[in-house]
Amino acid sequence: AIEQLAGEKAGETKVRVEAGCSLMKLVNWCVAQGLEGLEFAAGIPGSVGGAVVMNAGAWGKEMSEVLTSVTFLSGSGEFFERKKGELAFSYRHLETESMPVVAAEFLLQGGDRQAIERRCGQLMRDRKAKQPQGQANAGSFFKNPAGLPAAGKLIQDAGLKGLRVGGAQVSEVHANFLVNIGSATAQDFLDLMRLVQEKVFERFGVRLEPEVHLL
Repeated sequence: AIEQLAGEKAGETKVRVEAGCSLMKLVNWCVAQGLEGLEFAAGIPGSVGGAVVMNAGAWGKEMSEVLTSVTFLSGSGEFFERKKGELAFSYRHLETESMPVVAAEFLLQGGDRQAIERRCGQLMRDRKAKQPQGQANAGSFFKNPAGLPAAGKLIQDAGLKGLRVGGAQVSEVHANFLVNIGSATAQDFLDLMRLVQEKVFERFGVRLEPEVHLL
C-alpha cells in the first residue's frame, strides 16, 4: 500500500509505503502524483523493503537521502518506527538488527509532473544504454570502493571484460555486471566472482566486496 500524508512545510509531502510494494510501482505512482525526489530509483528492480535494507542508489543518490522513518517488526511481533536520526545507514546497507522492514516513510517535494516524467524517462534510457540487456544478471555485483574508481572501472582496467567461468561472464557492456550467457550455475558465478576479486587485487591492491547477498 502507498499512503500520502501531509508534509510539515509548504510543497512537501510525506509518503508511507509498505515494504512489499515494487520500487518501480512507487516511482510511477510518484510521477502520477507530481512528486519529485525518487527519480534516481527509476529502473532499480526489487521491492521498497529491499531498497531500504540495501540503501539502494543510483546516479549519486540513495534511499537514505529521502527517507524520514522506517517501521520494523520486532522479535516479539510488535511494529515500531525509527526516525531517520535513529537509523544507521551506510553504503548499500541499513543496520536492521536482523529485524524485517515492514514500511518506510519518504519526504518528497511537489513538482511539475511532465518534468518529473521526463527525468525518469531519461534515467531509464541512460540505464538501458549502459547496462546489459536480455541477459540474466543480479545488477551491480560489487560495491564501489570508497575513494577509488568505481568497481566497474577497476574490473575493466584489469582487462576482465568478457572473462568467463562456465556459463557466467563479465559483461562486455558494463564490467560490474556478471551475466548468465545461458547455462551458468551458482558455482560458476561464485568462481567468477573470486577470480575477478583476485585479478583486481593483483592489479590494484583493492579487494572488491560483493554488493549482492550470497545466501
